[in-house]
Amino acid sequence: MSLFSDNIRALRVKHKISQEKLAENLRITRGRYVKYEDGTSEAPYDILKQIALYFHMSIDLLLSVDIRKINIENLIKLEGNRLILPIQVDSSGENYIEIVSQKAKAGYLNGYADPEYIESLQQVSLPFLGPGKHRGFPVEGDSMPPHEDGSIIIGRYVERLGEVLDGKTYILITKSEGMVYKRLNKNKKNALVLESDNRFYPNYEVKASDILEIWEYECNIGRSDKRHEVTETQSMKDLLLEVKREVMEIKNNTSGTN
Repeated sequence: MSLFSDNIRALRVKHKISQEKLAENLRITRGRYVKYEDGTSEAPYDILKQIALYFHMSIDLLLSVDIRKINIENLIKLEGNRLILPIQVDSSGENYIEIVSQKAKAGYLNGYADPEYIESLQQVSLPFLGPGKHRGFPVEGDSMPPHEDGSIIIGRYVERLGEVLDGKTYILITKSEGMVYKRLNKNKKNALVLESDNRFYPNYEVKASDILEIWEYECNIGRSDKRHEVTETQSMKDLLLEVKREVMEIKNNTSGTN
């Protein structure tokens, strides 16, 4: 038996539909469907997609989450038949915010779709944030000043890639990079350009297909009150970049007069 088999059986029973009727709706034989439900055969992608659409359930949840352990009615439904895990509220009805600590960060890539993992995270409530699903992520390194290593960035879940605004900062969860906090630009087809505010770190691209989640920056929780100061090395680098730009302008102006 597989998690997928248990899930489709649970959904079928919940919707009070027979195997024969469900197979008919999927336009396959009952015998073929039974093999998927008892785990003796794996469903191909086209059948997975049909089952997901029929039950209004995302494929990743069907394959990776035991839906018997979650309240399906409380799932947040997004466009494209996608869903994210249910949210919890405090006694005032305000959404709790899960905090992914530095310790929990390593497991987030595997646990972001696991309701038990999400429920195990520490929770806080910040009513001033307004509507939307929010989550806290740890800042690591010095690539995004003034946010320091150890601070927590609170992000709002972005449902569609089209909502990303050039120049704003986001937490990205990607298959290849894991968890990163960068400034984003959409000047590449089917890809995002990630920029660090610390110019020491070069820009790089991430393909849209590599992105699992995007969270837009809302606020920062930090403990340091140090004043951000530009280092001598950074000042020299900025100066050299400015000189380089001026030289290029002079060259362009000179060539234009010849």
